[in-house]
Amino acid sequence: MTAGAAPDVVTLGETMAVLRAGGPLRLGGDLCLSVAGAESNVAVGLARLGHRARWVGRVGDDELGTLILRSLRAECVDTAGARTDPDAPTGLLLSEPRIADLTRIQYYRAGSAGSRLCPDDVPAETLDGARVLHVTGITCALGPGPLAAVRAAVRAARASGVLVSLDVNHRARLWGASEAADVLRPLARDADIVIASDDELALAADPSARTTADRVRSLLAGGHTREVAVKLGGEGAELHTPHGREHAPARRVTVRDTVGAGDAFTAGLLSGLLDGLGPRERLERANTVGAFAVASAGDWEGLPERRELALLEREDGATVR
Repeated sequence: MTAGAAPDVVTLGETMAVLRAGGPLRLGGDLCLSVAGAESNVAVGLARLGHRARWVGRVGDDELGTLILRSLRAECVDTAGARTDPDAPTGLLLSEPRIADLTRIQYYRAGSAGSRLCPDDVPAETLDGARVLHVTGITCALGPGPLAAVRAAVRAARASGVLVSLDVNHRARLWGASEAADVLRPLARDADIVIASDDELALAADPSARTTADRVRSLLAGGHTREVAVKLGGEGAELHTPHGREHAPARRVTVRDTVGAGDAFTAGLLSGLLDGLGPRERLERANTVGAFAVASAGDWEGLPERRELALLEREDGATVR
């Protein structure tokens, strides 16, 4: 991102250091160090597609915090809104492949710098010139401070005409469904775009809605929501608007790692929005970026640059020379 340029998208949340195991952790072996966080994954995805992305968050005054900031800057993500906390460590995540394509995640984020995010970390000028604010349910689950930061950012976005994107992104290890729904339902009413897997919709929709269709209708009927994107895994995705529904099938690729696929989908969807694409074309880009994620190891490492989006049109086993 060019220094001094206004961001297209601002996102905020916790980015952690990640230790990835090649097998079950109890058996020991090598660990690979990287970084990841839902919101920064989206920022990296957008930056690789040529958009200006800003990540707001806290890291510890430690080597892992330095790694996170260096990694994001190397991916052209603006970290002007990031803060280094001298009194709390950078959060840590352990990732182990358990069976086939099932990955088990263990968090070490209680009391982390990222869990101390607060409204003062998101002054209104953070959104100056931005077109989209992207937030997730994960940040809301980290504690009162991060939740207050998300709410303050959403209020500032609404006041300044910035579109609000909300990814429900429920993490059962962070909070229960009932607590999440109490927070996410009012937040969804303030979002222009709500993104969720089909099993997460209930946490954002009217509690009286019992089917996916009814939940989508309840979201579109109340508040500011004008689009609902529903992720359907291997069945692709749907984009619902007051004018109808679009469906795009998933891209067929060999699955290596499903972690980060939802963030990749979101990056592709927002990229299409920024480029002025129609609903169908936006879904197709979102599914394409998501396919790159699941066909690669890591949360964001395999995300495509814009010039690479057409690679999936090539035959299986093709070599680019």
